[in-house]
Amino acid sequence: MLDMKRFAVYYAPPPGAFADLAARWLGWDAVSGQACAPPDLDLPVAEITAEPRRYGFHGTVKPPFRLAPGATPGDLDAAMKGLAARLAPVLLPGLRLASLDGFLALVPEGDTTPLQRLAATVVRDLDPLRAPLIEAEIARRRPERLTPPQRALLERWGYPHVMEEFRFHLTLTDRLPVGMAGRAQAALAAHFAPVLPRPFVIDALCLFGEPKDGGFRLLHRYDLAGRDVAG
Repeated sequence: MLDMKRFAVYYAPPPGAFADLAARWLGWDAVSGQACAPPDLDLPVAEITAEPRRYGFHGTVKPPFRLAPGATPGDLDAAMKGLAARLAPVLLPGLRLASLDGFLALVPEGDTTPLQRLAATVVRDLDPLRAPLIEAEIARRRPERLTPPQRALLERWGYPHVMEEFRFHLTLTDRLPVGMAGRAQAALAAHFAPVLPRPFVIDALCLFGEPKDGGFRLLHRYDLAGRDVAG
């Protein structure tokens, strides 16, 4: 954990068929930190998954952040253990494939209020360990395109899509041209149909790290063992 330039808290599926097929689709296994062979499809899979491949297959809970001055990976580990001991698993009916602003992702079905509360608690409780944004990081979020509430969230929490703007999703592609979207959606539906979890259970928080010379890796899985989802 010591050589990571950024950390993030994600949902990532436990070992199994779902995790394996997701890693194959993106061409990156965040557990091993190695590239893997993409599925044999009549699609330029490597080209349309370039952005999500950097981060590994995941659903964001707390977006990537640098550690605050004086904070250590050990502090982050202790905070994660505290959250995991307090927070309860979240149970949802399942996942479905959806188009979100031009890219394809898996999104949860059912009432996501407990998941919203869990994510808000993680964002809030870990925020003292987050370094303030620098100008380049702010610029990457294109603040001129954000709504006033999103700009306020960016300033307060370091990211515009948290708290009331949070929408959990597991990204599968870059933004796609119209002609490519339908083909990719059909391929993804077939690729994931045998393994989509039903119900969909979030029973662990996964700490990911971004090394200086590679994609994000899963560093540790913290099993949720508490009863509190409201913070």
